[in-house]
Amino acid sequence: MEINWKDFQKIEMRVATIIEVEDFPEVKNPAYKMHLDFGEEIGIKKTSAQLTKRYQKENLLGKQVIAVVNFPKKQIANIMSECLVLGAVNGGDITIIQPEAKIENGLRIG
Repeated sequence: MEINWKDFQKIEMRVATIIEVEDFPEVKNPAYKMHLDFGEEIGIKKTSAQLTKRYQKENLLGKQVIAVVNFPKKQIANIMSECLVLGAVNGGDITIIQPEAKIENGLRIG
């Protein structure tokens, strides 16, 4: 499906730093609960991500990621997910997409 530039611009992808990671045993597929810092304008948002196959919790702390921040909130088990961390998906193995260098949280991808 082809989209135009205006459609693409509607997707608000931003840079964030993972500041908290917890196990998430309440979900059926292994995942972590995470808090992401998007900087002063957006603040901190929570989400879950199925990253347990490739990443240990302690290795995710402090990593910068790219996430979509303008999807509607979604109930996932006992948390309300407020953003979607982007990653390359190969079956159950997900590799997060991250900036090449440390940059300011909240910067828009476009």
